[in-house]
Amino acid sequence: MSEIYDVIVIGAGPAGYPAAIRAAQNKLKVACVDEWKNTDGSFAFGGTCLNAGCIPSKALLESSELYQRAKDEFSAHGIKIGDLTLDLAVMQKRRAAVVKTMTGGIVALFKANGVVGYQGHGRLLPGNKVQVTGADGAAKTLEAKHVVLASGSIPVRLKNVPHDGRYIVDSWNALEFDAVPARLGVIGAGVIGLELGSVWRRLGSQVTVLEALEQFLGIADGAVAKEAQRHFKKQGLDIKLGAKVTGAAVAGGAVDVAYSDAQGEHQLQVDKLVVAVGRKPFTEGLLADATGVQLDERGFIQVDEHCRTGVPNVWAIGDVVRGPMLAHKGKEEGVMVADLIAGSFAEVNYKVIPSVIYTAPEIAWVGQTEEQVKASGRPYKVGTFPFTASGRARAMEAAQGFAKIISAKDDDEVLGVHVIGPMAGELIGEAVLAMEYSASTEDIQRTIHAHPTLSEAIHEAALAVDKKAIDGINR
Repeated sequence: MSEIYDVIVIGAGPAGYPAAIRAAQNKLKVACVDEWKNTDGSFAFGGTCLNAGCIPSKALLESSELYQRAKDEFSAHGIKIGDLTLDLAVMQKRRAAVVKTMTGGIVALFKANGVVGYQGHGRLLPGNKVQVTGADGAAKTLEAKHVVLASGSIPVRLKNVPHDGRYIVDSWNALEFDAVPARLGVIGAGVIGLELGSVWRRLGSQVTVLEALEQFLGIADGAVAKEAQRHFKKQGLDIKLGAKVTGAAVAGGAVDVAYSDAQGEHQLQVDKLVVAVGRKPFTEGLLADATGVQLDERGFIQVDEHCRTGVPNVWAIGDVVRGPMLAHKGKEEGVMVADLIAGSFAEVNYKVIPSVIYTAPEIAWVGQTEEQVKASGRPYKVGTFPFTASGRARAMEAAQGFAKIISAKDDDEVLGVHVIGPMAGELIGEAVLAMEYSASTEDIQRTIHAHPTLSEAIHEAALAVDKKAIDGINR
């Protein structure tokens, strides 16, 4: 006889585990199934984000930035440290410890909220049943009134660039190098490629980034992308645009990469090659025949605006459905679905999902880019404020970049906020909150910001929209 639950969640990543916890908070009987295995073969909750993505990458970004600052910046503060040495083993041990603490936290949260965790492969069967296959191959069947699919995503691999996990690697492998590559190649100048490239460049690698598109960071506002490209070039990242990789092969302990651009065919030799060309939904073995759950042409599970699949009481959330592949987007979808299952009102405002790139300077935005607003035909106005004019940024030795606000000319609604500079990922929260409440530029102008803080850049950018900036030049 199968075990019966109110809700079964397949996947315990940043979409799945919040869905399970919120459902349990709603007094429902909940199980959560996840098959993630670390390189040592151990099971862990948290999915890619906690185990091999968001959290370990931020740990290394933080450590490598401190190393870079100690090398290049501390002397400006009058701090003399003598010979600077890197102990990569200790740095990696810290990264692993951060990850272990966070994944262990999910186990504790499940226990505290009464969620039953299953470690193994979850497969949806017809009739809202879920088959769980453990590491030993033994299978059991669970049954639920509602099933939430949150199986996440995996890195895209290139057919002409054979992954071997040692020389040609994905983003997970690139977080676990035990030595700094003298020459590192990165295919893809997106979020993951830029973050990983930044980590190893700071630690001593000569980094070459090959991007197939002619435009740099096309997902970001044009002015922000231009500013970012300038800083990355100054830092030593060699970013080649319009560079289409045609093949790669391991030879003599190195990787020979062939690529073409407008100037012709080229060869590049590196010690490690990271493939960071995006991610795709992971649905392998997820759906048995006759479940009725439909995939679109790109492999995403088809859902409506409330993440219903079209099959009664079967839902899907996170990277496995449409929309940006962002942990916080998946989390909010998980909470929404759990509340809807419990009969509460819930929604996700997809128009105000922030994005962050954790490089230095950081890049963050929410809402529309200037290019998007212009294409829409809606009259608009723009205000910017440079961090060179921020007293706090100057004191931090981090006066790079700017804050930018785009507002509608007719009713002054804030349409988009873009920040490149220190702590941009933290600053964007104010903009998200403002846009969630359909704030006007004037609302931000009339909000008192503490001095001296980095958040004043948002305030001054809002003032600059109407040419009222106090600490910046109005243009």
